[in-house]
Amino acid sequence: MSFRSVGNLRSLMGGLRGSTATYATSTTPKGKSYAPTAADYAHFQEQLRPKLQFPKPVQKGDYVPVCVAIGMIALSVSLGLVTATQQLARSPNVYVRKKRRETVPEVNDPDKVVRDAEKFLNKSFFRKVAHVQDFDYGDHPVPDPIRKDAYAHKHRVETLKSVGIDPKQV
Repeated sequence: MSFRSVGNLRSLMGGLRGSTATYATSTTPKGKSYAPTAADYAHFQEQLRPKLQFPKPVQKGDYVPVCVAIGMIALSVSLGLVTATQQLARSPNVYVRKKRRETVPEVNDPDKVVRDAEKFLNKSFFRKVAHVQDFDYGDHPVPDPIRKDAYAHKHRVETLKSVGIDPKQV
C-alpha cells in the first residue's frame, strides 16, 4: 500500500515540474446513442433537495475550557467582592455618616471603635485562611507574646477609659 502512494506522489510531483505527460486510459469513451431522458436525472434532484439537518450532539468535553475560564472569572470576582466588603463595610476607619466623619471616634466613643476593630479582625476571610495555613505556629524556640493566636486570645486595647480618663469630659 505504501509503494502505491509513493508512485502516486512521484507522478504528481512530475506534473508540478512542468512535464507535459497527461493521464491516459486505454478504454474508449462510452457514449450513448440516444438522448438521456428526465428519469436519468432523477437522482440529481434528490441530492439538490435540502435535507433536514439536525445539529450534531455536543460532546461532553467541548465545553471544559469554557467552564474552566468561567469558573476562574467567578472565583476572582467573588474574592474581589469579599475584599471590597471587608475594606469598605467592616473597616473601622471608614464612616458613611458625615457626622461621624467630623469627629474623632477614638475619643468620643472608644467602645464602638474597639468593637469595630474586633469585627474587622474576626470577620476577615483571608486572615482565617492564613490562620489555617499557619501549621508551624508552635515550633518557635522562644515564646513570642506579640504574635499570639489572634482567635484564641483577646486583643489588648489601650483607651482613655482604661487609663482612667473620662472621654466625655475631654
